[in-house]
Amino acid sequence: MARWGGARPAGSLRPVIVGKVPAATGDDRRPAAGRAGALPLPVAAPMAVLAGLALLAAFPPYGLWPLAPLGVALLAVATHRRRVRAGAGLGFLAGVALFAPLLSWTNLHTGYLPWLLLSLLQAGYLALLGAAGAFVSPLVDRTRWGWPAVTGVLWVGQEALRDRTPFGGFPWGRLAFSQGDSPLLRLAALGGAPLVTFAVALAGGLLGAALWRAWESPRRWAPVAALSAAAVAVPVAGLLVPVAAAGGGESVTVAIVQGNVPRLGLDFNAQRQAVLNNHVDATIELAGQVSAGTRERPDLVVWPENSSDIDPLRDTDAGARISQAADAVGAPILVGAVLRGPGEGQVRNAGILWRPGSGPDLEQLYTKRHPVPFAEYVPMRDLARLVSKQVDRVRADFVPGSEPGVLRAGAAVLGDVICFEVAYDEVVRDTVTGGAQLLVVQTNNATFDVAEARQQLAMVRLRAVEHGRPALMASTVGVSGFVAPDGRVSDATGFNTRAVVVRQLRLDDGRTLATRVGLWPEVAFASLAVVALVGAAVLRRRHHAG
Repeated sequence: MARWGGARPAGSLRPVIVGKVPAATGDDRRPAAGRAGALPLPVAAPMAVLAGLALLAAFPPYGLWPLAPLGVALLAVATHRRRVRAGAGLGFLAGVALFAPLLSWTNLHTGYLPWLLLSLLQAGYLALLGAAGAFVSPLVDRTRWGWPAVTGVLWVGQEALRDRTPFGGFPWGRLAFSQGDSPLLRLAALGGAPLVTFAVALAGGLLGAALWRAWESPRRWAPVAALSAAAVAVPVAGLLVPVAAAGGGESVTVAIVQGNVPRLGLDFNAQRQAVLNNHVDATIELAGQVSAGTRERPDLVVWPENSSDIDPLRDTDAGARISQAADAVGAPILVGAVLRGPGEGQVRNAGILWRPGSGPDLEQLYTKRHPVPFAEYVPMRDLARLVSKQVDRVRADFVPGSEPGVLRAGAAVLGDVICFEVAYDEVVRDTVTGGAQLLVVQTNNATFDVAEARQQLAMVRLRAVEHGRPALMASTVGVSGFVAPDGRVSDATGFNTRAVVVRQLRLDDGRTLATRVGLWPEVAFASLAVVALVGAAVLRRRHHAG
C-alpha cells in the first residue's frame, strides 16, 4: 500500500511509495529518520486539546488574536496522516476545549445540561473538520504548498455548515470573530467574515506546514523559516486594505441608554415594569442634562432589547411612560420590547420606533427574524422536555419576522438587528442593502455575563468594518458602546451598571466590496473545500486500487 511523505529528493514535493500508510493502518510510531508518519497519538491528543485552548484564548475576554492561527496549525498537524475516525476524535477534543469554556455563560442560570449539549454539538463540527483534515492528507502531501489553502477552505466550509445547522445554526466562535484587534479584521471590508476566517486559517495552515516540516525533516530549516515568514506576512497584509475611520455622510447625535435591571438572571424582569422604569428614568435624566446644557440633544435614543418588559402597544401605562421619556428628550426612541401576538400564545421580539408627540410608529417596527431555538422558541417541545424540563421556561414561542430591520428614524436610516442576529451574515447584510446608514444591535445580556457581552461586541466590530458603517450595541446591563467603520470601540460601558452615552456619528450609505459580493466569497471557499475532499477521495481510490 502507498504511504505518503516518505524520503524524497531535495525540492521534490511528490510522495514516494515506501510501504504502508501509518494513517491507514493506525500505526502512529515515527518511522526511520527522514520518513515521518502521523504524530504519535500521545503527542497528537494533547496537541489537539492545546489547539482548542489556543483558539479559546484568541476570543474575548482574552483577545489574544495571534493564538487563533496557532490553534489552527496545531489541529492541522495533529490530524495529518491519521485515520479519518482518529482525525474526528482529535477534532472533537479540540472542539470541547474551545466551546465548553467559550460558551460557559450559557450555564449561568439554566443549569449544566443545556450548556453541555450545546458545547458537544458545536464540538461535533470540529470533529468533522478533524476528519476532513485527516482525509485530505494524501492531497496536501502531493501538493505541500497547497496545504495552507486547503486548511483555509476547510475551515470556511465547516463554519458555513455550523452557521446553518441545525435549526438555523449557531455561528458563535467563528475564527473571524476572534480578530477584533488584528489587522485581518480589515479584510472584512473585502469579503466579510468568511474571508477573515480564511485568512486566519491560511496563516494557521502555513504555521502547520512549518511545524510539519520541522518534524519531518529536522535538519532542513530553510522551508520552515519560509513558511513561518509567510504565516506572519498574512496578518501584515491586512494593513494594506483601506478602511474609513468615520462615515462619509451627515452627522447625527445618538444616545445609548443602558438602564440596567433589578437583578441578573432569567427573572431579570420579574418585577413588573421595573426594567422599563429604569430606562425611562435614565432617559429623563438625560433630558435634564440636555436642558442644563451639559449634554448635546440627541437626534436618536436607542434602548436595548427587552428594555420594555411589558408590551407597550397593549399596556397603556407602559406606553405612556415611553411617551413621557420621548417627549422629555425631544427625540425618537428605538425601544426593544416583547410584543404579544399575532396569534394566541405567540410573542414577537421587536424594535419599535417611538416618536415624541405621536408615540409608536407602527410603520417603523422590526420583528426579530432569527429567534434562538430552545431559548426563544422550542422545536419539538415534547421531545425536548424529555431531555430537560428547562424548555418549559419558554412559555410562548417567539414568531420570526420576515422583513429586514430597516427603520427610518428621520435623522438616520437604521439597520436594526437583535441580540444573536449580529452573528448571522445575511441578517446584517440585508439591512445595509435595504438602505441602512447606521447599524444598531439591541441586546439583553442580563441572563449572561461580561464575557458573552464582549464576544458579541467583537461581532459588531466586524460588521462595522464589513459594511463600512458606524455601529452601536445597546445592552440592558452592558457592554454597550459605539463602533467606528474601522472597528474601533468608543464609550464602552461597564457591565451590570446604569449608563447613558452620547456620541456624534457620521453616517454612511456607500457599499463596501463585501456588501456588494454578499454570499459569494463563502460559496467560493466552501465549493473549493468540496473540490479538495473530492480530489483527496480520487487519490485515495487510485492508490487503494494500485
